[in-house]
Amino acid sequence: MSSTTTRVGSQSTTKGLYPPTRSTPHIDPKGVDIAETILLPGDPLRAKFIAETYFDDIRCFNKVRNMLGFTGTYRGRPVSVMGTGMGIPSISLYSYELIHFFGVKNLIRVGSCGAMQENMELYDVVIAQGASTDSNYLQQFDLPGSWAPLSSYRLLEHAKRIADERGQRTHVGNVLSSDLFYGADPDAMGKWMKMGILAAEMESAGLFANAAAGAVDALGIFTVSDHLVTNAKTTPQERQTAFTGMIEIALELI
Repeated sequence: MSSTTTRVGSQSTTKGLYPPTRSTPHIDPKGVDIAETILLPGDPLRAKFIAETYFDDIRCFNKVRNMLGFTGTYRGRPVSVMGTGMGIPSISLYSYELIHFFGVKNLIRVGSCGAMQENMELYDVVIAQGASTDSNYLQQFDLPGSWAPLSSYRLLEHAKRIADERGQRTHVGNVLSSDLFYGADPDAMGKWMKMGILAAEMESAGLFANAAAGAVDALGIFTVSDHLVTNAKTTPQERQTAFTGMIEIALELI
C-alpha cells in the first residue's frame, strides 16, 4: 500500500483505509478507520492479543456485542484485526459488512483447526486452497450446480512462500467448513478424510463465498489445535495466544 490519497465519494482518504463514516448493526467504528487488509480470528480475545502483540498505533474500531476489532500499523502499513465468532453464519455476517460497507479488500482468516490426516501434527499450519462444506449457505447464490469455494491464489501463493522461507511446517489443500461441532453421524468425518480433507474448521466456505461474490481476496490460515485421528489436543490458553506462526505469516501478506 502507498500513502497516496484517493477520493471515495466526496471524501478523501489515504489509500489502504476506508473513510469511517458508516456503521452497521454489528460494526460501529465511531470514527476509526478499517484497513483494506484485515485478519479474522474467531475469538475476539485473539484479535485483542494480535493487536496488542504486533500492531503499532492501536485503535479499537468495534465493541458491538464484544466482537472486538482493532486497527493499527504493522511495519508502517495499515492493518486491522477483528473477531468473527464461530460458524459460517457469524463470519459471513461480519465479512459481508466489512466488504460491502467498509471497503475491505483482503480478508485473512486465522484460526484453529482439527487435523484429519495422519501425517499432520499439533501446531502445523494449514493453508486452505478450498473449503468443502456441509452447510446450506451456498444455496442462496442459486448456482446451476455445485460450486467449490476457493481462496485467493494470489494470497495463497504468497503465504506458502513466506511459510517456506520461515521454515514453517505447512499443508496446503482442502479443508472442511462444517456446521457441526457435535455431529450425530459417527462416520461423517471418516468420509471426508477419505476424500483427502486436511482439516476441519467452521468458517472458511462462507468467507470464500462472500469474497468471490464481492470480487475481493480471502484466505484461510490455520494452526492445528487438535487431531481427529490421534486425539492429541492443545489447551484453550494455547489456542488463544500460542499460534504465532500463522499470525506472522498472515501479517507478512500486508
